[in-house]
Amino acid sequence: MDALKVTALRERLAGTGWLERVGGFAGSLRRSVERRGADDLLLVGTEEYEPWHLAAHLEDEAAWSAVPRLAPTLLRHRPPGGSPMHLAQDLGRLAGAGRGATVLVVAPSTAGAPLLERVRDARRRGATVLALDGAAPGHPGDLGGLAHERLGVGTDAEEPFDLAQHLVSAAAGEPPARRSALGRLAELAGRLTAGPSISRW
Repeated sequence: MDALKVTALRERLAGTGWLERVGGFAGSLRRSVERRGADDLLLVGTEEYEPWHLAAHLEDEAAWSAVPRLAPTLLRHRPPGGSPMHLAQDLGRLAGAGRGATVLVVAPSTAGAPLLERVRDARRRGATVLALDGAAPGHPGDLGGLAHERLGVGTDAEEPFDLAQHLVSAAAGEPPARRSALGRLAELAGRLTAGPSISRW
């Protein structure tokens, strides 16, 4: 994202309420991983979509913000044999997700019944479930009744799904502060366009 695109984005999103929704969702994510008794942040996508970039950005934010539990464990539907440990975790990890865990589901399209059932079981055991999905805002989608909090970014929305992930991760690394939505976006967008990544992904 270059400076011109950032400026255009700021102007387009001003007054839409979208930044406030992103900030609210990111705040819920940060509170969940910082709460007393918090355990792992488990990040899972669909069979067709693995949220690699969000995993990398959250790990960067965990280091920059000194909130180590923002660094997620990426769960994969079918990790290939011989994968490094941090890329070899499968959906079986959801079976152990209980009261301290936060499960972040990223689904640009349908999540699929097997994943939904595993996430539902984790919620029953007390895990906090957050969902970033491709259903339009105001439409429940297949994760609507399952997630404690959900950010819907419709596939036909002006705000691309990848951008939503960038802003959620960056906002989750921000300490709570009383600043305007545009001020937050300017700072977050600047961070997205500058500075080296320290990611291992």
